[in-house]
Amino acid sequence: MKFRAFLTDDGVQLLEKRIIPALEKIGRISHMYLTRDHNDDRIAFSIDLTLLHRALRSILAIYTESRNPASVTTLQIKLVKKLPHHSTQPSPFLTFETKGYKSAVVHDVPISKPLSHADVQELHLALESAQEMPITLVKSPALSSLQNFVDRMKNLGDVMGISVSKYGDLHMQISNTLITVGAEFRKLMVLGEKADAHEADRGLSAQRRMEIAETRGDAMNAQVNVKNFNKSYFGISPQKDSLVVIFQFFIPGTRQTDKSISLHCRLPALDPGSS
Repeated sequence: MKFRAFLTDDGVQLLEKRIIPALEKIGRISHMYLTRDHNDDRIAFSIDLTLLHRALRSILAIYTESRNPASVTTLQIKLVKKLPHHSTQPSPFLTFETKGYKSAVVHDVPISKPLSHADVQELHLALESAQEMPITLVKSPALSSLQNFVDRMKNLGDVMGISVSKYGDLHMQISNTLITVGAEFRKLMVLGEKADAHEADRGLSAQRRMEIAETRGDAMNAQVNVKNFNKSYFGISPQKDSLVVIFQFFIPGTRQTDKSISLHCRLPALDPGSS
């Protein structure tokens, strides 16, 4: 059970302020999967997100205060076994350790015993299958425009219909027994397969254009819980069973994508017959 790594300044900031809070909204316990350069040397265990977040906030505050431009400050994580108070058996911990200009701080977070080889393999396969990306992704519009629209939609219902086209169109619609409201964002950035919009569709309504695009194989749709919606890249999985949401991170102070950090999730598509 040996593992040791160093976290970058940007990495620990993202964990504490964005990634961990996002995971806490989904559940309290999470699996942590660690690997060395994506080879067969891997380990996984369960961890309480509340305790992890608390440790990150604490260690980050001390880490920031202890930094000195003239010295090297590092934030290290490692797996250790320690003897807890009032116990005769050692227990596993995920340890955060920082050594600054004037002080060194260690923070231990209790974790479960390592998952079995079979469980680790099952988790690994699940992670690999989750990497399957849609053939077409469109970048979401400006956060303010999207967030304002989604906030208004939440008052109308729980299920939102999402359509994504190879033309760079993102269509969102929500309905109840009294009203149907929708919005369309056009000519968005497209990743993956793309196509040119048809001139014959120009005078049609947004809903009709999407319906025709779907019959051509140029668009896909799914229904998701409106509460899960957020800003990122969007695409429908090939099986139409989920909306894939990909978050984009940038190197601080630039608009250059930081490829060392990735976060994406799959929002399960709802059965149209049950909505």
